[in-house]
Formats: sequence, C-alpha cells, structure tokens
Amino acid sequence: MPTFSEDAGSRPRSRAASGRPAVTKDRIVDAALELSAEAGLENWTLRQLAAAIDAYPAVVYHHVGDRDTVVVAVLDRVVGQLTLPVETLPWRAWFEEFLATVRSVLRRYPGSARRLALFGPSVAAAVPTMNTGIGRLLAAGFGTEAPFAYNLLLATACQFIAMEDDRESAMALQLDRTEGYAAYRTRTDLPGMAALGESVAALVADPDLAAGYYGRLYGYAVERCLDGLEHRLTRLTALESLTEP
Repeated sequence: MPTFSEDAGSRPRSRAASGRPAVTKDRIVDAALELSAEAGLENWTLRQLAAAIDAYPAVVYHHVGDRDTVVVAVLDRVVGQLTLPVETLPWRAWFEEFLATVRSVLRRYPGSARRLALFGPSVAAAVPTMNTGIGRLLAAGFGTEAPFAYNLLLATACQFIAMEDDRESAMALQLDRTEGYAAYRTRTDLPGMAALGESVAALVADPDLAAGYYGRLYGYAVERCLDGLEHRLTRLTALESLTEP
C-alpha cells in the first residue's frame, strides 16, 4: 500500500504537469466574456465560470474576486471594444457614428447595456470614451453642460439596448402583445391606438421589417436626442452672444 507521499507523487502536482493551461486573471475574464456572449451577463454563475477554465470557484476568487468584480472586468473589456470616430467630424456626426458602434458592441453581450446604464464602467475603462466624447461637446460649445449632454446620450443608448436585450429574451410574450395591439388598427374611435395598430400590423406582415424594428427605434431615439441637443446648442450660442461685451 503506497504511503501518502508516494501517492501524492504519483499524481500531477500542478496544472502544467497535467498539461492544463495556467489560470490567470486574463484567462478568467476571457471565459467570462465568452459566457456573457453566449448566455448574457447575468446568466452565468461563478461555478460555471470556474468549470469553463477547469478550476475551482476559489481560484476565480483568488485571481479576480467575487462575481461582481468579474462582471466589472467583463464590462471593461466590452467598453474596450468601442472604437472612436475621428475627432475631425462635427460633433453630431461623431456621436451618430459612435452610438451606432455602441449598439453593435453591447448587443454582443446581452445584459451589459443594463449594467452600464446603472453603474457605468470603471473609471479607467471610461476615460478614453468620456474624455473624447465630452471633449467633442466642449469644442462644439456646450460648455458646462457638456458632461450632462454626454450622459444623456449614453444613458439613452444603453437603456434602449437594454430594452432590446430584455424583450428578445421574452419573445413569446412580445408576440402575444403584438397581436393584441394590431387588433386596434380598425378602431376609428381610438385614433392613437389605430395608428399604433397599423404600425404593428405592418411589422407582423413583414418579417424583414420586424427584424429591423429595434435598430430603427434605437436610431430614432438617438436622432431625436441629437435634435434636442442641437436646438439647445443654438440657444446656448444665442445666450453667449447676449453676454458678450
């Protein structure tokens, strides 16, 4: 019968000895990012994450921390995928391009938009986008309102993306309600509901139109926010001219 030392010596003493890759913080976050793309940011556990890297949950705690800490690291990776338009673009064109990128990136990781809308990324991850975005608004003439304008645009974008994530996960309920709204299209006594019913009925009748609905809704929300800010900028410019000596 082998002694304890002999038995221990007969088994690999390390991951390297058994041919398994070392566990690192980057590898853990890589796996969490992949799980978030597959199942959504809120739909995996630390145990599942540990299994994905062939380790114990305690190893995740040791290298990164608890689940919330891992989520912050994932969000920072997601934000790091955002590409910034060239700074020579006019401020409105810059945000139109940037916010289109925001939707493209966040939709790859369902749930990330909701967390970003609520808490934002870490300061380190936020600096490149916030500095450039707010800088574009400062250059345009928004002055002290530039941070508010930036937060309005990003919060609106994240909220509409989060809504798209949530509704996609409850598609059966959405279809049921869609049919209910479409039934109002002939109600001349309720013109508002009739207009909505006509719009919804068109979506039901055309799968291609329906497939692009949330993209169009997102674009509409972004453009109307930009319209409002453009109007506000005109007002700020007028007020500034009145105060000039």
